[in-house]
Amino acid sequence: MIVYPNAKINIGLKVVDKRPDGFHNIETLFCPVGLCDMLEVIEAADGQFSFSSSGLAIPGNPDDNLCIRAFNLISRDIKIPPVKIHLRKTIPMGAGIGGGSSDGSFMIKLLNELFSLGFSEEKMAEYATMLGSDCTFFIRNKAAFGEGKGDQLTPVNIDLAAYKIVIVFPRVHVNTREAFEWLDSQQKEMDKAGDINSLKQHAGLPPDLWKDKVINDFEIPVFLKHSEIGRIKEILYSKGAVYASMTGSGAAVYGLFKDTPSDLSGFGNAYCWIG
Repeated sequence: MIVYPNAKINIGLKVVDKRPDGFHNIETLFCPVGLCDMLEVIEAADGQFSFSSSGLAIPGNPDDNLCIRAFNLISRDIKIPPVKIHLRKTIPMGAGIGGGSSDGSFMIKLLNELFSLGFSEEKMAEYATMLGSDCTFFIRNKAAFGEGKGDQLTPVNIDLAAYKIVIVFPRVHVNTREAFEWLDSQQKEMDKAGDINSLKQHAGLPPDLWKDKVINDFEIPVFLKHSEIGRIKEILYSKGAVYASMTGSGAAVYGLFKDTPSDLSGFGNAYCWIG
């Protein structure tokens, strides 16, 4: 069985406060986009579990891959046969577009279908939350307002079909934990930048009106550390984007365009995707 885990973008991201458990409460609007990996899983005829990957190199210990962790979570509770997993990686890692989270969540959905486990959407979301805060979004995989750690989701009616989405990844890895530390250290400066407590209201406006209203709190500290990421946002606006923003904790930046931009030069060796 083959599925195509897709990426997401964040439309606005407000870090509300730090939780007693060390995580942060956030507010954000998650939207799925068409940039996809490919995930294939078959039952292991030889009875031997295996994982392989191709495409973009995946750093770190393969046992930490969310596809493997998803399989282990489910097989801990329900006896399922060993499988062979192949992941074709296209979504850049460390970009803030949820590639790894999507892979893990799609693995849960795939196993549910492959082995007819009968999981409800709520049960799959429960497993996804164990993998990571934004994994829950990819179970339903429709636009949603995220609160808490990003795992408390409320469906929203938003349609970006009329826009071309350009995602630019400058091949700079932003560590999420470090990004939160930078943000905490810049909090006073953050407070001067404005408030998006009305994110739900502002996100309901036409995207043409989002500029300077729908804000990602991570931009200030991340742009201070990596000025090249901030320049990408400026370039997207110069090329006609009606709205541009860093997504998640970075490093990818996206722009919404009414028409496909004719010129995508100026980004150096950055990875660019148009959908």
